[in-house]
Amino acid sequence: MKALILTNAYYAAEEYLYAPRRIRDELRARGVKTELAANDFFPYRLSDGGLRGGFGDVSFIIYYDKDKYVAGAAEKAGLRLYNRAEAIALADDKFSTLLCLADHGINLPRTLPGLLNYREETHVGEALLDKVESEFGYPVVVKECYGSLGRGVRLVKNREELKAAAESVRLKPHLFQEYVGARFGSDVRVMVAGGKAIGAVERHSPNDFRANVSLGGSARRFDADSETLRAAEHAASVMGLTFCGVDFLISENGLILNEVNSNPFFGGFEKATGINAAGHIADAVLSAENDRTF
Repeated sequence: MKALILTNAYYAAEEYLYAPRRIRDELRARGVKTELAANDFFPYRLSDGGLRGGFGDVSFIIYYDKDKYVAGAAEKAGLRLYNRAEAIALADDKFSTLLCLADHGINLPRTLPGLLNYREETHVGEALLDKVESEFGYPVVVKECYGSLGRGVRLVKNREELKAAAESVRLKPHLFQEYVGARFGSDVRVMVAGGKAIGAVERHSPNDFRANVSLGGSARRFDADSETLRAAEHAASVMGLTFCGVDFLISENGLILNEVNSNPFFGGFEKATGINAAGHIADAVLSAENDRTF
């Protein structure tokens, strides 16, 4: 059995490579020949009306990237990906994630989709600002639908900031969302592998409403209740993810599921909890391979 772990072509920061390297090492420890490569070599092309190319004798791919085109081509060519191309695309788009999880008994934040604008010369109207204000008040979150590590997320506190933020994202997929901040700069991440929640951390930033460890936040072990763990497991199942990180906002009335990450960073999680997240992911992937469920 031979595995390939693909990472993004343009992102080679150490914090990003920690997770795929750990998974590679855990797969090798289980006897799987595993290589790690950047997704920069154009493995597929369209030629003579068909799909050409491939990955040689690779048995499966752990896809630590969000490039949906290579993922889709690999699956069309018959390769199994973990996670699947459709699931990665759902998780990558923050509003698509919420749409997928809506009406599944999961507590989600109040959210309005941003209006898609295809004309650079047009600008945000006052009626849109009025609607966002009346729905959420202030502060309110303006968030790009695509982005990782807390990038593209703004907390605005008045009409002037709202207009500026809405203008800055008007040509990008985005959303407006209630601010949930019972504990400023804190959230909870639950790691899920093979359909089971394996542990949780609370992430906290003393200076930023975004709790990402990559932005200077810290992580500590968190004893999530059974309802939260079930919600994380259910979200992973609904979205078809073999492994993921599920992020919850902390409200006065409990935790609210905010985002699902199909290729989660877990260096801070492993350090804070002592849990071998990479080993759990390796076991989940190999179990799925043995079952050959898709």
